[in-house]
Amino acid sequence: MGGFSATEIAVFYALFSSVAEEMGVVLRRSAFSPNIKERQDFSCALFDAAGHLLAQAAHIPVHLGALPDTVAEVLREFDLRPGDVVITNDPYRGGTHLPDLTLIKPLFVKDQLAFLLAVRAHHADVGGRYPGSMGLARHIEEEGVLVPPTLLVEAGRFRRDFWEDFLSRVRGREEREGDLRAQLAALERGEKRLLELVARYGLEELRNRGEELQAYSESYMRETLREIPDGRYYFEDYLDDDGLNPEPVPIRLHLTKEEDRVVLDFRDSSPQLETGLNAPRSVTRAAVFYVFLALAGGLIPPNQGALRPLRILTRPGTVVDARYPAPVAGGNVETSQRIVDVILGALAQAVPEKIPAASCGSMNNVAFGGEGFAYYETIGGGMGGRPGSPGLSGVHTHMTNTLNTPIEALEIALPVMVERYGLRPRSGGAGQWPGGDGLVRRFRFLAPVTVSLLTERRRLQPYGLFGGQPGKRGLNLLLDAEGRRRVLPGKGVFELKAGEALEIRTPGGGGYGRRE
Repeated sequence: MGGFSATEIAVFYALFSSVAEEMGVVLRRSAFSPNIKERQDFSCALFDAAGHLLAQAAHIPVHLGALPDTVAEVLREFDLRPGDVVITNDPYRGGTHLPDLTLIKPLFVKDQLAFLLAVRAHHADVGGRYPGSMGLARHIEEEGVLVPPTLLVEAGRFRRDFWEDFLSRVRGREEREGDLRAQLAALERGEKRLLELVARYGLEELRNRGEELQAYSESYMRETLREIPDGRYYFEDYLDDDGLNPEPVPIRLHLTKEEDRVVLDFRDSSPQLETGLNAPRSVTRAAVFYVFLALAGGLIPPNQGALRPLRILTRPGTVVDARYPAPVAGGNVETSQRIVDVILGALAQAVPEKIPAASCGSMNNVAFGGEGFAYYETIGGGMGGRPGSPGLSGVHTHMTNTLNTPIEALEIALPVMVERYGLRPRSGGAGQWPGGDGLVRRFRFLAPVTVSLLTERRRLQPYGLFGGQPGKRGLNLLLDAEGRRRVLPGKGVFELKAGEALEIRTPGGGGYGRRE
């Protein structure tokens, strides 16, 4: 470890990660939209000069695990200079989906690139065919404005031409502008805190500590992998459908473990789809990163070093490695969850004492908008039961780490009433350690709206493990003004009148172990 003790490594990890955490605080307090301010649908991270993930805040797994690919693309594209800020949401170049706008700022010390700061936030609308930019599209351009890596600030000069063009193409201009300025403020705070660390310790010392930190995470991950029995493990699971056709969509994994290395081969998965359930490779990478960090018990500092023992194989043009012009809005939020379920299913054969049953398996995405407003949120569900403990109820799991929007914030900002919000009793799967229950959330709209749904586990249940029962499927309902109910499909775009209501019942988690 180069003479650095574990305590020293822990101290410097805390120093680095605190920069990202403080960036997140600034973003949350400065943002305009409920999705960023209340749900905290954003992520902040710090990279070294080579573009290696150095530290991150405890934010959104699907954002953070994909950010290294974004930073690598930016470094390939630009010869960065002091005062630059790059903006992008390109899912084929390290992005996730179009609403996730990423800003990256290099930090120079004496004209030498020292670090890069990144902040990714989900905007409630980035244009496209449907309010909320999360509708069931058939082409990436229908999902919103695609921003390839672009200089938003060039050598300290704000590019007003790009800014005005982008804002003219999205809904809710004032909210979008406020959220983007909040991201810029977060970068400024991160730069300030990093310069304070440089002044205190010196750049060379910080670089050495960063390298040691990554080496430590790599070593810890290799030790974790050695505890998994060598062998080949196979698992497959399915998305309910693609929103157009009823056939389930397979995601298949061949996992090979040898000594302190793991190869994850997803190449037999479904070809990419006509609709937006396709995941960019960066999202697949994020899912892998999340699972193995969790397998280590949260004790590994999450950085580039922890990824080095993991090799990911995908086939371009598949549902886990989408290529232009495949739409991807749901791949980030739904397919990412199923990729996690597949990895956990394979690992359950190797280390059953460490792996939970399937959680709800959906972020239960709801986007709606009308004249002058747009909104997006995800809704929690049941966690899978795990060895020694039942699953939690009504929580976000796996690739999402957001909060639920408070009813008060939602009703103040938008023409909607939340008539019901609570747990969904008996929706978790039975077992020695039962799955957690899902949620019920009912929106009554006070104005006409266009609603987009991207939800999963409406046909196929979250699996139980080792005799545990599956969790209950989710259910989407339309209630008219007289209270009559109609079941809605898991995915689609719907026009609702003022006075009509949407009720989302989210899936429960699977149970673990046979109940005696």
